[in-house]
Amino acid sequence: MSETFPSQPEVSRPTMIDVARRAGVGLGTVSRVVNGGHGVRDETAQRVRAAIDELGFQRNEVARALRPGKKSTSLALVLGDLTNPFYASIAKASLEVAGQSGFAVVLGSVDEDPEGEKRAIQELVSRQVAGLMIVPDQGDHAFLQGAGVPVVFVDRPATGIDADIVMVDNEGGGRIAAEHLLEQGHERIAIILAPSYYTIGRRLRGFRRAHRAAGIEVDESLVIQLPEGNAEAAEKATREVMLRPDPPTAIFSSTNFLTEGVLRALGELGSELNNEPAVVGFDDFRLADMLPTPVTVVASDIAELGRSAARLLLDRASGADTRPPQRIVLPCALIERGSGERPPDSAGKRKAR
Repeated sequence: MSETFPSQPEVSRPTMIDVARRAGVGLGTVSRVVNGGHGVRDETAQRVRAAIDELGFQRNEVARALRPGKKSTSLALVLGDLTNPFYASIAKASLEVAGQSGFAVVLGSVDEDPEGEKRAIQELVSRQVAGLMIVPDQGDHAFLQGAGVPVVFVDRPATGIDADIVMVDNEGGGRIAAEHLLEQGHERIAIILAPSYYTIGRRLRGFRRAHRAAGIEVDESLVIQLPEGNAEAAEKATREVMLRPDPPTAIFSSTNFLTEGVLRALGELGSELNNEPAVVGFDDFRLADMLPTPVTVVASDIAELGRSAARLLLDRASGADTRPPQRIVLPCALIERGSGERPPDSAGKRKAR
């Protein structure tokens, strides 16, 4: 589905024109001072710098990197660790779509580092790309305002800028997972959460919505927020929660990496538990259907995230799409394989020792 963002109030920020007016000089003079050029008298340069300080002017590095009059056949994609299958799928799909239109894609990889991401974006824009696709971190992206290049955010929205976004229905996916386990009769469902980025927060919201709709209260002691979003943290948390006197009868893990940790812990605990709890993971992963008990997952078409983002960006770059910023949300679906279909009366009890 597609919908437009609500309009946002524009933030007024000083420009070089404002500086020129305050200093009583021409725009070209301000540009030379800002960019370190020569040919400006010391007295005039001091007046310009004083105006810059008074107004709080900051040079937009992204806009500065752009050069008018030159059309590019390259797009830029900035995302997280490419060893993560999620990011690799987005990259591969966007490369395919861009290639079909005669465009190349220049990759920038950062790992939840706002300053590193900003530097990567500035470097990519300096190469005269026609547009940017960004899987944003949690930093402020206001520095992209007025960059003169179209931007499409992927997987989660950014702050400080009103732009296109293509994302998965994370809230709907969390709701589907919880609904499925509740329908199996589970009332004590643990949810294992990676550090609370936008996507994880929406999955938790959907999880809570399903409980409210079923008239069942969420046990807050089973809402487990991990310090790190890796398999090791999920494994440790799963061991701890399953060894409680009253363990959950089902577990919903909020990412595929966490599902790996959950399964590893349950395998190690085997002799200490009467039976394994039901397990539903968010995002599919390789060999999930090949395990002794195949893993039930909430899945979405990750490749379509990349394809949709690339198509939208190409339309923006060519001028074919001039609509207000779009919010494209891709659906999730439950894939039943066995691990999420265990009934509560045979799950989750600790074996007497």
